[in-house]
Amino acid sequence: MAHTLEQFSSACHRILKTETGPEGRQKICALLQDVLKDGEFIATHLGDDVPERKVLYEDSELGFCILAHVYKGAKESQPHDHGPSWAIYGQARGETEMTDWELVEPASEDKPGKVRQIKTYVLKPGMAYAYSEGDLHSPRRSGPTRLIRIEGRNMEKVRRLSYERL
Repeated sequence: MAHTLEQFSSACHRILKTETGPEGRQKICALLQDVLKDGEFIATHLGDDVPERKVLYEDSELGFCILAHVYKGAKESQPHDHGPSWAIYGQARGETEMTDWELVEPASEDKPGKVRQIKTYVLKPGMAYAYSEGDLHSPRRSGPTRLIRIEGRNMEKVRRLSYERL
């Protein structure tokens, strides 16, 4: 079945309007996994002209965002959370090695927090994974990747604290 951004964003809005917690986000994960199978949707929104971060949709009422990410080569991020928000990563092309981290020492404005590795797993095309508020994780990509990510709110507008690996 072909998906449009309008249909997908409306479905996400309906779900999040009635189920604001983790259960609603799991429903969005399932919906996103279906969208990730739609080659036309992926070609339309994750083409070669898309930068590393592009906001496709920002909900004016609930504040969540649907983003396209196109990484041309390898890239690794430091452990991070999404501040007061949640995030859902949906892998469209390539693979992302994701590591989950345990907080050992909280971060502050003046000092990075300390984290310890819990587990590492691979997100493959068609997979989606939800991270709740405060979940620490770090993605690593060894080659080109394309993904759809949904943020509970636009993280470009949120200052986040930093974390260091033990």
